[in-house]
Amino acid sequence: MTATANHKPTVLVLDDDIPVLSSLQFLLETHDFAVRTFRSGAAMLDWAVLHPSDCIVVDYKMPELDGLQVAEQLRARGIATSVILITGFPDDSIYLKAAAAGIQQVLLKPLFEDSLVAHITDILPMAAAIPELRSGDLRTCT
Repeated sequence: MTATANHKPTVLVLDDDIPVLSSLQFLLETHDFAVRTFRSGAAMLDWAVLHPSDCIVVDYKMPELDGLQVAEQLRARGIATSVILITGFPDDSIYLKAAAAGIQQVLLKPLFEDSLVAHITDILPMAAAIPELRSGDLRTCT
């Protein structure tokens, strides 16, 4: 994938596990995405309302707000950005719960990196069609 001269696709990533978060940030940046990371669902929600993105990646098992709750809150706040749920704790109903929360994809840990990049790349044509989903320079939040 190549980014345009003016716009790198923006991905927000939520995970409370710092090594996983750092690994995902590195992976996505090496594939030419602009990445903003978060360790709390509340922080991501506050940011996402004010700063549109092209894709959002959320971990399922999180303290306070889990990934499903974050996706539900995004939708309740009018944010239509595509969401990918990552989880190391799949159960029989996770796919139904994810769909009900407005999540486009569920990827299983630990071996999801290549699949994650492919899914984000597939989502980007949808985001590119909506200019207001684009945002600028990003940093890490906790």
